[in-house]
Amino acid sequence: MAFFLLLSPLPAFAVNPDEVLSDPALEARARALSAQLRCMVCQNQSIDDSNAELARDLRLLVRERISEGDSDAAVIDYVVSRYGEFVLLRPRLRGETLLLWGAPILLFVGGAVAMALFVRRRAGKAVGEPLTAEEKAELEKLLKG
Repeated sequence: MAFFLLLSPLPAFAVNPDEVLSDPALEARARALSAQLRCMVCQNQSIDDSNAELARDLRLLVRERISEGDSDAAVIDYVVSRYGEFVLLRPRLRGETLLLWGAPILLFVGGAVAMALFVRRRAGKAVGEPLTAEEKAELEKLLKG
């Protein structure tokens, strides 16, 4: 029972037996490439993990290109040329994706600067108005009981 519980969180790969290449080296390349490509239907899954029909078509396309002798880079470039950079689970660092890669850093630095300015402005200000003579007398009366 414990053995099955340990295996349950592992992902179930969606590659069907009819898709598997006969050459184990080519199949390993196809699996590695499939893990890098996003399912356009599921969007947060690789085509290797997805059961969507489009993911199956992309898996077959990757295997077809590998069987024709394309390099890994050529296969990725071919898929990106057809579906755009969004198909990559890890987009490449290029001019058009620079904002995508830099946005988290810019947001973090901007938030830190805003927080520092806010704290700095609040540090020198009094929190409220001083008590009047009547309020001080009433406070003394309440404290003495």
